[in-house]
Amino acid sequence: MRLATKRRAEWLMSPYFHEGMTHHVRMGGEWIEVTSMGQGDPIVLVPGLAGGWKLLAPLVHLLARDHRVITYQLRGDRFPTSTARPRDLGDLAHDLGELIGLLGLERPTVFGVSFGGAIALELAVEQPQRLGALVVQGAEARFRSNLGSTIARRVLERFPLPSDNHFVNQFFNLLHGGKPEPGPLVDFVIERCWETDQSVMAQRIALLETFDVTDRLWRIDVPTLILGGSRDVIVPPARQRALASAIPGASFELLEGAGHVGFLTHRAETVRRVRKMMGMLRHSTC
Repeated sequence: MRLATKRRAEWLMSPYFHEGMTHHVRMGGEWIEVTSMGQGDPIVLVPGLAGGWKLLAPLVHLLARDHRVITYQLRGDRFPTSTARPRDLGDLAHDLGELIGLLGLERPTVFGVSFGGAIALELAVEQPQRLGALVVQGAEARFRSNLGSTIARRVLERFPLPSDNHFVNQFFNLLHGGKPEPGPLVDFVIERCWETDQSVMAQRIALLETFDVTDRLWRIDVPTLILGGSRDVIVPPARQRALASAIPGASFELLEGAGHVGFLTHRAETVRRVRKMMGMLRHSTC
């Protein structure tokens, strides 16, 4: 299930990676890459457990047609062996809040996907004054460890794996909500995810195991949209709907047919829902 060299090059050399402005800022003892694209009301896009901001590039590209989109590396993306690794999700949420301040953003919309959704939720409950609105896809209020996540963490911690490891790539396929049709997007997801060091993936799974904002969700006092994929087998939509129900005034919207990476496979629909929310916010403040 590997792309032919020419087809892979056509996908990877798309405008997703060559538009926008990139610079570096120092946070948490580590230099991280920050990328900005587009103009308009700002959206800070928080990447997930693996793949970094480049996995989000197709989504960034669409959102940037109407908004200024800022996305960035999480600690560990650039320097996997750094001694500045975060101790918990709170550290990464602090990084996010610090980034918003460094960029001079006044209460932007924060949009977190998967692991990035947990970071966004942690920021929203601890520093609600930093946000103007919150969008979360593929996350819930408390990580529920299971046999699969435990095995994945142990394997990633202890066994160096090649990027074409069939067993692990089958796990990546679960992100689509089932076996996807082979094609450039499938390879794009696998290749971007393998750009994250496997020790960093393992450490982030460990951080999730202590994540729980259940008793702090009442602190979120900004407009909130929870997006769930109907075929998400990592965080089933019922649990994402429950998250929305626990946040005052939050809304839940289902992406029909989407899995955990619905922000890629259903990115046009994702962008439509986010634009609708932000349009309503603009009208309410006029």
